[in-house]
Amino acid sequence: MVKTAMVKTAMVKTAMVKTAGALVGAGRGLLAMDESTPTCDRRFAAGGIPRNVQTRLADRELLITTHGLTDYVSGAILYDETIRQSYRHGRSLVDRLNDAGIFPGIKVDNGTTRPPNADRRHADGSAAAPRC
Repeated sequence: MVKTAMVKTAMVKTAMVKTAGALVGAGRGLLAMDESTPTCDRRFAAGGIPRNVQTRLADRELLITTHGLTDYVSGAILYDETIRQSYRHGRSLVDRLNDAGIFPGIKVDNGTTRPPNADRRHADGSAAAPRC
């Protein structure tokens, strides 16, 4: 039983090292497309763009279908809404990223908040809340 656990631990460690190496490979990095719905809607409002799920999806589709994206991007940080979205024809954005060799991930913090009695303006509101 202990030997099996040790083998599984070694396999997980090997997979993590391989994934980390792929994420920071030569000349490539992460695309932070984890913009929250309110932030995205404010950006769209400033440009006179309709603020709705279809427009946000079109914006994200444009990002991940950009020609040559995989030359520079190895992973994408997604927002909760994004990780659940599919193209108009039904294929998920996550599948598109995976097929392109881009690791999808999800934002796990809850934004910024002002802690009680804090001198600083904002602090990280990290809390890996369940997304399902």
